[in-house]
Amino acid sequence: MEFDKEFDASGLACPMPIVKTKKSLNDMASGQVLRVVATDPGSVCDMQAFAEQTGNALLASTTENSKYVFFLRKA
Repeated sequence: MEFDKEFDASGLACPMPIVKTKKSLNDMASGQVLRVVATDPGSVCDMQAFAEQTGNALLASTTENSKYVFFLRKA
């Protein structure tokens, strides 16, 4: 999937992946896609809830090389 910006949250524990994802999205234009890579298993549920609460679309949630990868489209 194509994306405009990437944020690596590897090694960060809850709630930091979400806090830093929010900050990364703030610097982006509406419609742009952010790729987030995380190692915290809790980020799977957290990212889904974050997307629902903020109105940003969670386009995909996958696993690559034991890491969790998310694609969010800024509202």
